[in-house]
Amino acid sequence: MAWTFRFLEEIALADIGFEAEGGSIEEVFRGATQALLESMATPSTVAETWERTIEQSDVDPSALLFDWLSEVVYWKDAAGVVFREAPLTLTHVHDVWLLRARLIGAPVDQQTQELHADVKGVTKHLYQLKQIGDRWKARVVLDV
Repeated sequence: MAWTFRFLEEIALADIGFEAEGGSIEEVFRGATQALLESMATPSTVAETWERTIEQSDVDPSALLFDWLSEVVYWKDAAGVVFREAPLTLTHVHDVWLLRARLIGAPVDQQTQELHADVKGVTKHLYQLKQIGDRWKARVVLDV
């Protein structure tokens, strides 16, 4: 595993903040995605009965990460699901970043799932994606 994330307790009382770091931009996308999934539920307690394929693109990788994380929150609400995993690939072709991912999860079930926060959205507060040397780092604050 080449990515990491840590929750930022000092950001705000009503929000969840985290930083994700990785050896590549794709790895930081994976780490940020995992942090979001774990903010909503313990992934290992979620079955694999629901799936959605997502493709998104943007010339700005920061905007793409923001839109991707927002899409995950959208499907949580629209389909009433939480997620076990969200495998993804990120490619850069002709100045455009392309994200291909699958959201895999199950409808919310308080009896079988360990649920956490009901994430309302991804905010622009303190949001950033940047490269530092050969590492990538993202900071994200979630509205809960």
